[in-house]
Amino acid sequence: MTADHCSDDLGPVELEIARNRFESTAEEIGTALIRTSYSPNIKDRRDCSAGVYSPTGELIAQAEHIPLHLGLMPTMVRNVLAEVGTGSLEPGDVLISNNPYLGGSHLPDTCLVTPVFADGRLVAVVANMAHHVDVGGIVPGSMATHATEIFQEGVRIPPVKLVQRGELRTDLIALLMANVRTADKTRGDLMAQLAANRLGERRIGEMVAEWGPGLFRRSCSALVRYAERRTRAAVAALPDGIASFTDHLEHDGVEPRSIPITATVRKRGDVVEIDLTASADQVPGAVNCSYAVTEACAGYVVKALTDPTLPSNAGLMRPVRVLTRPGSVCAAEFPAPVANGNTQTAQRIVDALLGAFAQIVPDRVPAASSGSMSIVTIGGRDPRTGRYYSYVETYGGGQGAGPHADGDSAVHTHMTNTRNTPCEVIEREYPLRVDRYAIARGTGGAGRWRGGDGLIREITLTDGAATAVVATARVDSRPWGLHGGRDATGARIAVTHRDSGTTELPAMSSVRLEAGATLSVRTAGGGGFGKDRSTAAGVEGSVGAQA
Repeated sequence: MTADHCSDDLGPVELEIARNRFESTAEEIGTALIRTSYSPNIKDRRDCSAGVYSPTGELIAQAEHIPLHLGLMPTMVRNVLAEVGTGSLEPGDVLISNNPYLGGSHLPDTCLVTPVFADGRLVAVVANMAHHVDVGGIVPGSMATHATEIFQEGVRIPPVKLVQRGELRTDLIALLMANVRTADKTRGDLMAQLAANRLGERRIGEMVAEWGPGLFRRSCSALVRYAERRTRAAVAALPDGIASFTDHLEHDGVEPRSIPITATVRKRGDVVEIDLTASADQVPGAVNCSYAVTEACAGYVVKALTDPTLPSNAGLMRPVRVLTRPGSVCAAEFPAPVANGNTQTAQRIVDALLGAFAQIVPDRVPAASSGSMSIVTIGGRDPRTGRYYSYVETYGGGQGAGPHADGDSAVHTHMTNTRNTPCEVIEREYPLRVDRYAIARGTGGAGRWRGGDGLIREITLTDGAATAVVATARVDSRPWGLHGGRDATGARIAVTHRDSGTTELPAMSSVRLEAGATLSVRTAGGGGFGKDRSTAAGVEGSVGAQA
């Protein structure tokens, strides 16, 4: 690519060079964060994401990290920049926020935004988001299921400068660390986020120096237009239609209840409208989610069902209109708690969208997957060191079978894309012992194509006392099959105390553990797809009943 290129649009070779250059920069930011982080949640599980944005917050390129983060970060970055004002930014500044009402997911997901200047002019923004193992609140890990207001979930950070003109604001760091349990891990992970963005800032600076500011700007615009063209073409290839589908959450965090998530899809020409306005009002417990989470789900489903190779930038969402109702479970307003909205409700929004799309493009939509990120946190004070610890992990489950293949077993699906924490790391870092870690055989739904199986993990607290929080789903309901495929087996949570036996727990639970107590989690399988000889006499999967 040369600086004397005069066309507003790039040629195909130049466009591909620009796309790979920007995407590799985003990937490098993410890799640096993973390699320099302190907590196993980031360095082992890779619960983080990164991207490159225009000066106004328009997404240019992302790393292939977590669909939920990647889908909501553009809203978060755009709103953070608007709140602070780009006119107040200077070289060396770094912004921080975790406010879900501005487009975040929940308080542990903290976003750092670094403006990039060239010759005194703002040319781009780099940002990353990472899930911190504790940000305060009423339970270790800051993922309380039973919270009834945002204040119980931890420290909410408005958009402020964490670094100003290159100087770290140690007063702000001290304030934040005074309100979290795991100050050493949290501070280390924040520094890793800063360093990763600094690397991205250097890479963007190298591009501007090599291409010149004009070609750099044109490249950003051309990549967005390219993604929009491809997305419109992919959407146009789908048949037109209107369809609705309702799925349900079974627990609001405070009590069991049926919470309807209703999605209506209207597809016409090269535009698709996704309407969640008929979903339930926001609830007392912590399964509410921000409107940005809902937008992320919509973008994920459209990309998955049209063309998974579509570039992930602002152009992807231009043909997609997302309607939400403020004050609903899909667009919560202050002071609604939101800790488990992304781990539970996001997955149910995807299920509802897939159920609607299954009526328009039945040959592309898979059966329901396990339906939850199944997040487990165990935290307390380690008697061996006297320090607080917080074990955080999301567990995989069964993938729904598709039109042409079985579902995978014990994997993260849909809006999550993290790894597991190795058993050796759990036992090294925490007073915990992993007694069992296995695939839950036979939990996937039968069919012509079989759903994947869930997983089982049993963990024993070896010393001291701790609080365990488990948030999963499909305990009282089952992931549905499609086109005659059978529903999967649901999830199960149980705790075995040394002196009082085993107790089964509801989908959203908090329990106090003493040394010797064992927590057992079995995640749900994925639904089956299509009839085979064993299901030919059975009833249709539940999509037909709920549509």
